[in-house]
Amino acid sequence: MTITIYHNPACGTSRNVLALIRNSGEEPRIIEYLKTPPSRAELVDLIARMGVPVRAVLREKGTPFHELGLDNPALSDDTLIDAMIAHPILINRPIAATPLGVALCRPSETVLDILPSPQRGAFAREDGEKIVDEAGKRIV
Repeated sequence: MTITIYHNPACGTSRNVLALIRNSGEEPRIIEYLKTPPSRAELVDLIARMGVPVRAVLREKGTPFHELGLDNPALSDDTLIDAMIAHPILINRPIAATPLGVALCRPSETVLDILPSPQRGAFAREDGEKIVDEAGKRIV
């Protein structure tokens, strides 16, 4: 089974999503998207498969979002995608793709909705919040 995570190892949410995938018994294909950004076609496909507006995938915090004027509501989707391709840090993360769907996994437990295999045991986020109980059942 192929699961892919567009991952930033410096991001706690991304690390939690990766750990939840592994807690389901899967070893995903990990794409560190800052080192290996998706192509324009791949990004467009991911956004379409998520079923969200392009703007929902834009990250503001810690990015050149405001400097580039991306808060302008008149900008087209193509312009926003071009900005994400030129500056991959603008792509919000993590994005997980599984046989059950594609999701921007914020909060991290969102990935549980698209994982084909159940959790194998308890899981707590890095901040200590329990997400999955000992029986592998979602708490939040």
